[in-house]
Amino acid sequence: GYIKKMILTLHNIVMMKRGRLPVHGAMVRICLKSKKSANLVIVGDTGAGKSESIEAFRVLAEENIRDMAIVYDDMGSLEIINDGEIKGYGTEMGAFVRLDDLQPGYAFGVIDRSIIMSPHRINARAVIPITTLQEVLKGYKVDYFLYANNYEEVDDSHPIFEEFFSAEEALVVFREGARLAKGTTTEKGLVRSYFANIFGPIQYKELLSL
Repeated sequence: GYIKKMILTLHNIVMMKRGRLPVHGAMVRICLKSKKSANLVIVGDTGAGKSESIEAFRVLAEENIRDMAIVYDDMGSLEIINDGEIKGYGTEMGAFVRLDDLQPGYAFGVIDRSIIMSPHRINARAVIPITTLQEVLKGYKVDYFLYANNYEEVDDSHPIFEEFFSAEEALVVFREGARLAKGTTTEKGLVRSYFANIFGPIQYKELLSL
């Protein structure tokens, strides 16, 4: 995990120098049985619920979904191309996931393709292949961009989906990068990280100018 994080930080710095924005989040292509499709990005720091949200989409909308393809599970980058369209790219073919976040027995079902680390300890992890290099590097248009909010209860003032009506309003939330720590790290309570990403953006804020 520590080696991966160092490499991710260096990778993200390179992406920023190339004009891309590193994203600590997950991107998935959702294809419906109605033949409609959309590419969804969910941003959030460790333990915010990115992977859980994608799995919830899969379970709750199973009868309407024809296929779900992961572009990246934890870290990606965004690029604005000439016509103003935003494209998302991945960084890894595998997912570095907590065993506790997987369905019971799932990791052992793909044990021939997985690397399981310290399964007897708290916060045990597994590296599981989830996509191909072609999918990671292709670049997909971003249709929906969500911030994973796990620190506010859903109520009349805080609906399940809360829309941003201006870039300035969204940037305040992303700069703050708040989340409620859930035991995936040594952090506790409400914590914050610049753009929900400690791997590059916080070290090179001047490259982002956001």
